Amino acid sequence: MSDGGNLIMNGGAPMSQQQATQVRRTPLLMLLAVLAVQLLVYVETYGSMVQTWWRSETFAHGFLILPISLYLIWTRREQLQAIDDQPDFRGLPFIALCGFAWLLANLADVLVIQQLAVVAMIPVLIWSVYGLKKAWAMAFPLAFLLFAVPAGEFLVPSMMEFTADFTVYAVRLTGIPVFREGLYFTLPSGSWSVVEACSGVRYIIASLTLGCLYAYLTYYSYWRRALFILLALITPIIANGIRAYMIVMIGHLSSMKLAVGVDHLIYGWLWFGIVMFILFWVGSFWRDEKPAVVKLKAEKNSTLATKKPLWVVLTVLSLLIVWPLWAGSIGQIKAKDFVVSAHQSNNWQPIEPWVNDWQPRYTNPSQIITAAYQNNSKSVGLYLAHYVEQRQDAELINANNILLDSKESPWHLTKQEIKGINLEEGMRVIESQLKLGDKKLLVWQWNIINGTPTVNNYYAKLLESWGRLVGEGNAATGVVIYTAYEQDELVEARQLLSGFVSDFLPQIKKNTLDEP
Repeated sequence: MSDGGNLIMNGGAPMSQQQATQVRRTPLLMLLAVLAVQLLVYVETYGSMVQTWWRSETFAHGFLILPISLYLIWTRREQLQAIDDQPDFRGLPFIALCGFAWLLANLADVLVIQQLAVVAMIPVLIWSVYGLKKAWAMAFPLAFLLFAVPAGEFLVPSMMEFTADFTVYAVRLTGIPVFREGLYFTLPSGSWSVVEACSGVRYIIASLTLGCLYAYLTYYSYWRRALFILLALITPIIANGIRAYMIVMIGHLSSMKLAVGVDHLIYGWLWFGIVMFILFWVGSFWRDEKPAVVKLKAEKNSTLATKKPLWVVLTVLSLLIVWPLWAGSIGQIKAKDFVVSAHQSNNWQPIEPWVNDWQPRYTNPSQIITAAYQNNSKSVGLYLAHYVEQRQDAELINANNILLDSKESPWHLTKQEIKGINLEEGMRVIESQLKLGDKKLLVWQWNIINGTPTVNNYYAKLLESWGRLVGEGNAATGVVIYTAYEQDELVEARQLLSGFVSDFLPQIKKNTLDEP
C-alpha cells in the first residue's frame, strides 16, 4: 500500500482506489447475502425467539442483544479493516454440525436447541466468508449474541430447591423454628412456599448478561474478565437466597402484614438493583490499563480475484438450505391408539379411581387414560398421557407438563427423587410424595418413547429425534401410577407399585410402539 493510500498492491499489481473499495465491499455483500438467506431459511426459529422476548419479562433483554453486538463490532472497525478477508473452508464442517443439531432439535420440537443452533451459525458464517482472523477479532460481540437465546428455565427446579434450603437454614440460624416439607415451610407466624418466581433464575440471567458485557468493556486481561463473570454468576444466587430470607423475616416480624403481597416483588427487584450496583462498584477497583493499540497495516494479498470466495459462499448456502429441506421431507408416522385392560391376571381388579382432587397435567395429549386397580384391598391408580403424533405444544417432554400444579391443586409436593426399581436393567422412575392434610400419596412417574422407558428428558428427546429420522415415528406416553400410604407404610407402598409395574409394564410398552 502506498503512503498516500492511492494505490493498493494486489499480488504486485497496483489497484485503483475504486478497485480497493470493491475489494473491501465484496466480502461484506457476500456475508450480508448469506445472513439474509439464513434468516429466511430459519425465519420460524428466529420468530420463536422474538415471541419469547415479547411475552416473557425474563427474556425481554433479547431485543437489545443484537444492537449491542453490532455496536461493539462497530467500535473495532479500524482493526477489522486492517485484516485481510480470507474465505475459509474450515468453517464449513461447523456449519454442518449446527445444521444437524437444528435438524435433530426440530424433529423433537426442542425450540431452545434450534435457537442455539441458528445463533451459533452466525459466527461460523462470518468465519467462512471473512476468515478466521477477522472472526476472532469479533469473538466477544459474536459470542454475546448467544444471550439472545431464551435459555435458562431448566435451572428453575434446582434453584427453587437451593432457595428453600438457604432460607430454611438461615431462619433456623436466627433461632426461629421451621417445619419444612419440600418447598413448603412453616414458621410460628405463618406458612411460606418457594414458587418459580422465587427461584432467582431471572436474576441469574440478567446478572450474567450484564456481567459479561461489563467485563468486556472494563477489563483487558482474560483472568480479570473470567473472575468478574464468575462473580456475576455466583452473586445473584447468594443474593436471591438472602432476599428470600429477608422477605420471610419481614413477614414473620410484621405478623405477616408486610412482604406478602405486591411489595414482595417490588422489594425483590429493588434488592437486585442494589446488589448489581455493589457488584459493578466493587468491580471498578480491578480496572486494568488499556493496552497500547498497535495499528495494523492492511495485508496485501486479496482473494477477490480468485474463485475461492464464490465456492465458499455457494457451499455455505447449500449447507444452510439442506437441513430444513431434510426436516420437511420427514413425515409423521401415525401410531396406534392406546388400549389398557385389567391384564390377564387375577391379581388386579378394576375399580373406580378414588383420588378426585388431583391428577397430573399434560398438554394436548392424543389420549388420556385414567384407571384404578385393587389387589388384596390395596389400590393403585394409573394415569396415561399418550401422544400419537408429537408436535410443538402437543408433546410429552414439555415444561407445561407437570405432576402437580401448586396453584390449582390442594395437594403439595413434600419430596421428589429418582429411584431404580430393579424390574429392567437401568429402569428408573421419578418418585414423588404428595400430601394433603393427613392424606399421603406415593407417585411413580416415567416416560416411554417408542417402547423405551426413561426419566431423562434429554435422552427422551434424542429418542424422539432418532425415531423420526429413521422412520419409526415419535409416539410417546407419560406414565403415572400412585397409591395411598401411611407414614410407616412407605416400603410396603413401594413394593405394591413395583408389583403393579411388573404386571402392566409389558402391556404399556407394547402400546407405545408404532404400527408399521
